[in-house]
Amino acid sequence: MGTASRNRIMVLLLAAVTAAASAANLVPPLILKKLIDYNFNLKRPDGLLYMGFMYILVIVLTGVLNFLKEALLTILGQKITKDVRLDMMEKLEKVRASYFSANETGQIVSRLTNDVDAVSSMFTSGIAGMTADIFKIAGVIFSMFYFSSSLGVISLIILPLIYAATRFFQKRMLSSQVENRKQIGEVNSHISESFRNVLMIKSFSKEHYMEKKYASVLEKNYQTLEKVNFYDSIFSPVIRMMRAVVIAIIAMLSAGETGFFGISLGTAAASIDLIASLFTPVENLGMELQSIQKSISGVKRINEFFAEEEDLKEELEKELTLNNIHIHFDNVSFAYEKGSEVLKNISMEINHGEKVTFVGRTGVGKSTLFKLIAGLLKPVEGKITINGTDVFTIPNHNKRKIFGYVEQNFHMVKGTVADQVSLGDRDITMAQVKNAVEMVGLGDYVENLENGYDTVVSGEGMFSQGQKQLLSIARAIVANPPILLLDEITANLDSVTEDKVVSVLEKAGGNRTVLTISHRLSSMVSADKVAILERGKLKNYGKPEELLKSDEWYRSRIKLEKLIWSK
Repeated sequence: MGTASRNRIMVLLLAAVTAAASAANLVPPLILKKLIDYNFNLKRPDGLLYMGFMYILVIVLTGVLNFLKEALLTILGQKITKDVRLDMMEKLEKVRASYFSANETGQIVSRLTNDVDAVSSMFTSGIAGMTADIFKIAGVIFSMFYFSSSLGVISLIILPLIYAATRFFQKRMLSSQVENRKQIGEVNSHISESFRNVLMIKSFSKEHYMEKKYASVLEKNYQTLEKVNFYDSIFSPVIRMMRAVVIAIIAMLSAGETGFFGISLGTAAASIDLIASLFTPVENLGMELQSIQKSISGVKRINEFFAEEEDLKEELEKELTLNNIHIHFDNVSFAYEKGSEVLKNISMEINHGEKVTFVGRTGVGKSTLFKLIAGLLKPVEGKITINGTDVFTIPNHNKRKIFGYVEQNFHMVKGTVADQVSLGDRDITMAQVKNAVEMVGLGDYVENLENGYDTVVSGEGMFSQGQKQLLSIARAIVANPPILLLDEITANLDSVTEDKVVSVLEKAGGNRTVLTISHRLSSMVSADKVAILERGKLKNYGKPEELLKSDEWYRSRIKLEKLIWSK
């Protein structure tokens, strides 16, 4: 509707051309009637050439009008596709991070590609085409009544039969189309997963396993598509057979001087032509119904996407003060799936400038807790506040000024070396980028590149794993945030590079509040406090020296790591 309102002239022109094309389709049978009755039956050759010329002219005019109609439909369809995709991309930037955890990449991509194409198809090949065909059907029935009331009644009897056949196939098409739409998403998701994990697949020689899995997904998609194709292929022959039977009956009943209907030979010929043109739009209705049924599932999925909750609907009423940071966890619980809690009743306080390390077994919920602190996920119970403000209500565009997030893996972006640090943020100056890079010790390396900070990053080989991790730290501190979140950043590094990164972090920490996740306690950033998580709960929280005395797990873990390093 938005696209239509922005293109009113084109929509009005389309409506006019559609009406004109529908009217023009009714003229050839009328000319044919006059040709046969006046020129052939009465044997009057005068005007025969003129009538023949008019017949050809109307056929050509009908073709031109139909061409214009299809051209306008295509243009409007492309505009709809563009507008819907732009709206969806705008929505995608606002939806909660939990949406990306609950939905696979392939499913999301399928909504922005296949489902949007289906919406465009619903307009061009569905609703608009169906409207034009309904006009044609109405015109044919009116003309049949004009020729003979008996023929008009027959045409009215035929329509419910055609509708019943159409409805029979329509019900079965819808369920098949919805299932097929889901299976297409599964196929896309598997392809995306394979590309994303191709190195792992090759490393573990799992090519055959992935091929079998893909074949299974493809087979399911094939089976649903077979159902769709079956109903689609059988519908057209049924309609054609019905048309042939009706034309044969009309032809037989019109035989003789006047025939059963009491109409002339010219009228009978024109009626047969009209019957043929009646079945053509009804046959098209089957394809248009299929297009609409196919599109409805796509529309439902798009509507579900637009109904997804957004991160923030309103701006904060007051500016968050960042001078004296105080983080408060108030009975925080979180679950990705209902009834399966990852974190339970976490309550703790973190004061300004404190260095806190979160430790615990793999899968205990440490990374999830960091996403909650950054406001990327929302607790199912309780809340996390910074200076009294719920972190989940902080607008995304403000979060970079508050949080510096360093992940385990550094994700490159398209652009220059400077873009890797600034991420295209216009509020970050080149001076800030250089200061951040200098602080992590990569200044000389970057300056010696071909174009320095303006060097385009063309591949993975430009920076080593350790240098990427340093760039990740530079990206986190460039906006000078008061809080640093460090998620297992030394997990993939050798001991020499690890020591360098840890020393850089010690330097970058300064008077910032630094929260760290670490599996190796011996390599963690110097911590004022340690938070031990166990089975989703906060088992212990305090100074390292206190925990060495009071917590058996922490004490044994330290001893075990010292034993390993001594060997």
